[in-house]
Amino acid sequence: MSSALELTLLLLGSAVLAVVAFRSLNMPPMLGYLLVGVLLGPHGLAMAKESPATHTLAEFGVVFLMFSIGLEFSLPKLSSMRRIVFGLGMAQVVLTTLAVMGSGWLLAWLLPQLADISWPAAFALGGALAMSSTAIVSKLLAERLELESEHGRNIMGVLLFQDLAFVPLLILVPALARPGQGLLITLGWALLKAVLVLVLLLVIGQKMMRGWFRIVVKRRSQELFMLNLLLMTVGAAWLTEQAGLSLALGAFVVGMLISETEFKYQVEEDIKPFRDVLLGLFFVTIGMLLDVRVVISYWWLVLLFLALILLLKFGVVTVIARVFGSTSGVALRTGLGLAQAGEFGFVLLNQAGALKLLDPLLMQIVLASMVLSMVAAPFIIAKSNAIVMRLSANEWMMQSLALTQIATRTMGAQQHVVIAGFGRTGQSLAKLLEAEGIAYQALDLDLDRVRDAQAGGASVSYGDAARRESLVAAGIHRASALVITYASTSSALKILHFTHELVPNLPVIVRSYDDSDLDRLRASGATEVVPEALESSLMLASHALLQVGVPLRKVVRRVQLTREQRYSSLRGFFRGASDAGDNDDSMHLRLYSVKLGESAYAANRSLDTLCLDEVGAEVTAVRRGEARLDFDGSTLLQAGDIVVLRGSTASLALAEERLLKA
Repeated sequence: MSSALELTLLLLGSAVLAVVAFRSLNMPPMLGYLLVGVLLGPHGLAMAKESPATHTLAEFGVVFLMFSIGLEFSLPKLSSMRRIVFGLGMAQVVLTTLAVMGSGWLLAWLLPQLADISWPAAFALGGALAMSSTAIVSKLLAERLELESEHGRNIMGVLLFQDLAFVPLLILVPALARPGQGLLITLGWALLKAVLVLVLLLVIGQKMMRGWFRIVVKRRSQELFMLNLLLMTVGAAWLTEQAGLSLALGAFVVGMLISETEFKYQVEEDIKPFRDVLLGLFFVTIGMLLDVRVVISYWWLVLLFLALILLLKFGVVTVIARVFGSTSGVALRTGLGLAQAGEFGFVLLNQAGALKLLDPLLMQIVLASMVLSMVAAPFIIAKSNAIVMRLSANEWMMQSLALTQIATRTMGAQQHVVIAGFGRTGQSLAKLLEAEGIAYQALDLDLDRVRDAQAGGASVSYGDAARRESLVAAGIHRASALVITYASTSSALKILHFTHELVPNLPVIVRSYDDSDLDRLRASGATEVVPEALESSLMLASHALLQVGVPLRKVVRRVQLTREQRYSSLRGFFRGASDAGDNDDSMHLRLYSVKLGESAYAANRSLDTLCLDEVGAEVTAVRRGEARLDFDGSTLLQAGDIVVLRGSTASLALAEERLLKA
């Protein structure tokens, strides 16, 4: 390309076309980015060339992705995961490296044309293939709402340890290639710098973060807020890089610290555009590494190495996860999620090539197989449930148990409403139904939300409403209506298909973003479709009509006031992982359930004496056993009670502390 502007236009145009095409085919857009890199890269049409600047810019995509993932974690949660990170994660890296070393020597013996593989070269290969793709896997888990699932926690814990292990591997490979140059001193110094930087971020950073954000927020400038956010993210990444750690690790730590402040959700929304665009560029640069001519000329060797990578890593991770106590289904899903190669593996492989440890042909074959494994990752993870069902008979029993639990909760329900999705909209609907004395049964895939809402007395179960078995277990045959409360046309079409087969005449109300899919949804059996965009435009029109003096203004005003009164009782909801990108109202109101233990300060005290309103929290319900109490200020709380609170994130934290710790 003759200029940087032309190159930028070419990449942008190609990326837009590829993403549109892959979205239309219901395929992951990251595959479109990879295809753009393959076609335009130096091994394809040679219209775009790799450069250090491009790689640096692409790496920032991973930085912002890890920052977003850090927002889903907290220090207590990370502490609770230490067994996964330093147990399962360390075992995965060590055993995968050893297994790849053994396999490499075996292949070198069987295929001597690939040249001899020395033990430093085998170690470099093992370290490279032990890495998995943080960018691909974490994005897919977030999209599938599986970050908080058991296998999601296993996968994220292992990926975190891989980020930590990457640094010593980066030191060890050149040291082994040139032995006798103070390996232990180099490693010790790197470890000391890493510990100092992490302590600086976790201890000092934690104390400064909340106060500094409050100073910035008081300036009431969105521009300043965004600049501050970028400064913190990039600054922490630079700090960890100076200590010899990865850029992504520093961003993750800062995200984790911000997750404990009340600014978490606004931060997550603001950072999303930077993350998605730069992450797309990262996948383009990965695609540029693939030499299609090598794949064609040595296709059988590339496929052999591809199968070796996927099967070996899948087997090692699955076995280790089982040893660490995971069920067979969770272990298999963990293995499938970590089977592919990773972005840090390319760095280690390029380092080994620069040190002349690997034959150029072998390096290109391994590189091609690594890229293809990353291309295959979205398909493997998408089909993971079906694969696990085929491989594990025990998983059938676990799924059956989950369905049995749903059926047990809904067994006595008659003429109830089945609610698909128990997010903000689903909970608002449930409150209205309760006010009218109408029973409901909700299904949701956010485990944290389900547990919290169940503790607060809600009739919700963990289950996928887009599965026929879940609908049957929820009592669809005895229901009076079905309401799909989340705006996902693809999922709604599946639910409508199964509902039409099971109960053809059941009324189904569907939520959608706009009216673009209205005809499709109605043709599939939706009784009514409620487009969000049209509802908001209705409100805008009502206000506009009032301003211009339309004679029906009194009717519009009455409708507006009625809605405002009704909505005031619906403020607050149980937050789950899928709400991470939602904008909340100015008060950040939400619901939260607190269970009082034997040593809780609030036990044997009245609500009035606790003065929870002083910290901005409101008690909306008190449950004792299976009963919901009629309570007032004089109600004495007891150990075992569950108190449902409503308030902002900060208010809820203070109220929980007052209930439990005084």
